[in-house]
Amino acid sequence: MLEALAAHDGITLTELSAHLGQSSATMYRVLATLEQRRYVETSPERQEWFVGPEAFRLGSAFVRRTNIVERSRSIMRELMSKTGETSNLGIEREGHVLFVSQVESHETIRAYFPPGARSPLHASGIGKALLSAFDEERLEAFIKATNFTRFTDKTIATAGRLREEMHATRQRGYSFDDEERTIGMRCVAACILNGYSEAVAGISISGPTPRMPDARIREMGLLVTEAAHEISRRLGAS
Repeated sequence: MLEALAAHDGITLTELSAHLGQSSATMYRVLATLEQRRYVETSPERQEWFVGPEAFRLGSAFVRRTNIVERSRSIMRELMSKTGETSNLGIEREGHVLFVSQVESHETIRAYFPPGARSPLHASGIGKALLSAFDEERLEAFIKATNFTRFTDKTIATAGRLREEMHATRQRGYSFDDEERTIGMRCVAACILNGYSEAVAGISISGPTPRMPDARIREMGLLVTEAAHEISRRLGAS
C-alpha cells in the first residue's frame, strides 16, 4: 500500500482498491491504522490519500545509517557550482541505483532524480560506476541475472557491450551515460569508497546533452572523480 501511495501524487480509496485488487472496506481499515500512526495522510477536500511524514522519518533512518549523505553534501554543492549541473548521490540496492541525495542545478532545464528514485545499474552513470568496482565473479553473476532493459537506442543491451563499458570505465576512472536512460540527457559518475576500499556509493553530475558536449566530458569526469576521492577520504579511504 505504501508503495502504491508513493507512486501517485494523491490517490482515492476507490483507485487504491482497484490498483491493489482489494475491497474498499479492507483498504480503508488499513489506511485508518496507518493514518493514526502518521504513515499516511488524507485530503478531505480531494478525497485522496498520500504518504505521511512518519514514512519519511523511517526512510531517513536508512539514509542516516550510511552517513554518506551528510559527508557528501558540501562536496555535492561544490561540484554543482563548478559544473553548473545537477549533482546526485546514489547507492546500490538489488540491482538498481537508489538515489539518496541531490543538489539541483540553477538552470531551468535540468536533470531530476528525487531521493528514493531508482534506476537499473546498466542504464545509469552511477550504476555503471558501481558496476566497474565489481570483481569479475560478481560482475558475471550480475550479467547472468540481468535482462538488460532497453530505454533508448543507446542503452547497453548485451553482456559483451557491458563488459566493454566496464573496461573503458576502469581505464578512465569515471563512467559516462550517453543518453542511455533518457534521450537528451548525459551523466558522468565515479565511485565512492569506504575505509575498507569498498565501493559504497556513487556521485554524478547530470544535465542536458547540449550543456555536456563531448569536449567537456573529460573535464567533468575529472571533477566528479576528484569529488568522489574527497568524499572517500572523509569516509576513511586511503
